[in-house]
Amino acid sequence: MGSAGTVAELVQRQWGDHRPGLRHEDTVLSHHQVAAGAAARAALLVDLLSADSEPHLGVLLDNTLEFPLWLSAAALAGAAVAGINPTRRGAELARDIMHTDCRVLVTERAHLPLLDGLDLPGVRVLVTDTDAYAELLADYAGAEPGDAVLGEVRSATRMLLYFTSGSTGAPKAAICTQGRLAAAGQSLVDHFGVRRDDVHYVCMPMFHGNAVIADWAPALAGGAAVALRRRFSASGFLDDVRAYGATYFTYVGRAVQYLLATPERPDDRDHPLRLGFGTEAGAVDAARFRERFGVRLVEGYGSSEGGAAIQRTPDTPAGAIGRAAARDDLAVVDPETGEERAAAVFDEGGRLVNGAEAIGELVNRGDTPFEGYWRNAEADAARVRGGWYWTGDLFFRDLDGFLYFAGRTDDRLRVDSENLAAAMIENILARWGDAAAVAVYAVPDPVAGDQVMAALALREGAVFEPAAFAAFLATQPDLGTKMAPRFVRIVRAMPVTATNKVHRVALRREGFRSTDPVWWNGAGGAYRPLGGEELAGLLAEYEAHGRTALLSSISPMA
Repeated sequence: MGSAGTVAELVQRQWGDHRPGLRHEDTVLSHHQVAAGAAARAALLVDLLSADSEPHLGVLLDNTLEFPLWLSAAALAGAAVAGINPTRRGAELARDIMHTDCRVLVTERAHLPLLDGLDLPGVRVLVTDTDAYAELLADYAGAEPGDAVLGEVRSATRMLLYFTSGSTGAPKAAICTQGRLAAAGQSLVDHFGVRRDDVHYVCMPMFHGNAVIADWAPALAGGAAVALRRRFSASGFLDDVRAYGATYFTYVGRAVQYLLATPERPDDRDHPLRLGFGTEAGAVDAARFRERFGVRLVEGYGSSEGGAAIQRTPDTPAGAIGRAAARDDLAVVDPETGEERAAAVFDEGGRLVNGAEAIGELVNRGDTPFEGYWRNAEADAARVRGGWYWTGDLFFRDLDGFLYFAGRTDDRLRVDSENLAAAMIENILARWGDAAAVAVYAVPDPVAGDQVMAALALREGAVFEPAAFAAFLATQPDLGTKMAPRFVRIVRAMPVTATNKVHRVALRREGFRSTDPVWWNGAGGAYRPLGGEELAGLLAEYEAHGRTALLSSISPMA
């Protein structure tokens, strides 16, 4: 079976295939039933959308059967799905729906309170778990794939409008066409050897690009089954994997850390899972995950907007992501001057020793498949400058061309005129045995630049011992003189976004004025609790230098 040029073709291939194709809780649909359900929804959608409206629908759902059914329906009809984030509220939620020109919004009763009082002119709301919805669909039960289309379905037909997160400003809706999504799915099929008897476990939210592009699409392209978890649960992960026979999953953010924080069980390796694919697990936690669960984690990289990709090869060193994909001309450059950064230098233990000279922003100087943002020319221009695609991600590169992730450009810190990458410090702190989760971010220095602050979630039963933590820091050979955290906040659970990424905006906004215990080491001495007279004296220092207002700023750079 050859590669498909559109997602619609992949959906059509399911017709007549009666193997299990889609699972959620106690419900199992065959591939054929998925195609039939998609065809019915496509026919309904064509009737609901007027000829003068954009062919867009919003999907405000948890990971239920209806989400992939509507993705498949949109592909058949030639429409685009805007995944709507259920953690958005009020005017921001309304803005997401209206900005993407959705004339149909698919949701469920659990999310109806989010829509109360919102001004959504011209938007038809379908509530999936109601009798009215079932009766509406019943009229289209006999539809087959291809019966109802809004126009010719081509590789260039818009398929996704997925919001990319940012530290400031409204989220931007990146465009992904049917051709790009089908190609991405096939690429992962080829890279990971996806089989028809595989089961892809989708536990990351489907309104986010990771779950759709890296989990659902390769399952569709490879003829594998999909199993859904309504929302990610660390405690329910292994039970789901066993119940569904899952062989593959994707992750983002801190999901791996949460799985490692669950109590160990004698049967941790008793499961069919063979591979996890995602970002931000870190080398330390990836090794711990493999040791405990017997599952290899592959750290990948693909710019959310599709503008750059890195491919892992068998000779990729530990800690590296891989090399540039064949189509890309990737470089690591100074974000301000565009000059290439120095090659990375490692010590005998494999630790980076010249981060200040080697870390820079990853750019693609070649042809880019970036397809733009929906109605946001300003964001397009910021992403593509001087003919280059600027990823917004920090990397370093070794002499053999292997690329290593070092964080987001938004996560840079400037300490005593030295630029640091938060992810590099996080990777070091993750070695501390008592840490279940780590986040590093900037807080303003009382005089100029930034100071390093770390939030630590401790493993079950652990107690923060400041002297032991300081001793650990002293033994880390790659912890530069500017990297040691000045402030340490002990959190019960790491604050995260709906996509399980650390909620850095919230952490930066609160800074060291938190209800959680905060320790600090003043001018570099022993860590001690920050409160009372010491806190008052520190705040007075900010006031004396006119920098008090910066303490509530969400900007990562002071």
